[in-house]
Amino acid sequence: MFNLGDTLPNFQAETTIGTINLYDYLGDSWGILFSHPSDFTPVCTTELARVLTLMPEFDKRGVKVLALSCDSVDSHCKWIEDIQAVAGSSGEFPYPIIADEDRELAVLLGMLDPVEKDRDGLPLTCRAVFVIGPDKTLRLAILYPATTGRNFDEILRVIDSLQIVEKHQVATPVDWKAGEMCMVLPSVSDQDAACLFPRGVTVRDVPSGKSYLRMTPAPQP
Repeated sequence: MFNLGDTLPNFQAETTIGTINLYDYLGDSWGILFSHPSDFTPVCTTELARVLTLMPEFDKRGVKVLALSCDSVDSHCKWIEDIQAVAGSSGEFPYPIIADEDRELAVLLGMLDPVEKDRDGLPLTCRAVFVIGPDKTLRLAILYPATTGRNFDEILRVIDSLQIVEKHQVATPVDWKAGEMCMVLPSVSDQDAACLFPRGVTVRDVPSGKSYLRMTPAPQP
């Protein structure tokens, strides 16, 4: 299992667009890798269809998308027709799906669900989400059980947070959404904050009297 900040290993894999190398595919972009238990399964199909409709949002954020499922490339290509039908889409499929029939990558990346099994008794791949930074480090990891579909609106929200924090000395508060007020990091002095955040810093009063809740308008990502 990888920890946040760890560099993900490079790998080569067969996909619906041919053989890819992870690092070459991502280049200098952000990336999202999300895994699936199996093709032609109900939850997985709705998820890949949702990502298909959200591709303009990922593109806008400079995020390259990569899916993984434990079936063959041939199976993936047939499955894509169902995914597009559910999404109400057609034409060229905009992101690759990795074939991982032997679960080699699922094991390498710690994506197996020990509870859910397939018809042969093998562990299913869980619904893992890895957000990968331009430096190939793991910035976010969420593991859903195989039976629970993901919320990709939340994943986009977190990417917005990661990208703004990458460039500015801020944090994002609970339930934050892009464009809302951010929080100045505790490591930033009041003097430095005045220079870093020309749009102003507001301190929220709390009973302790400590001035640690410092809010500032969201900087440009």
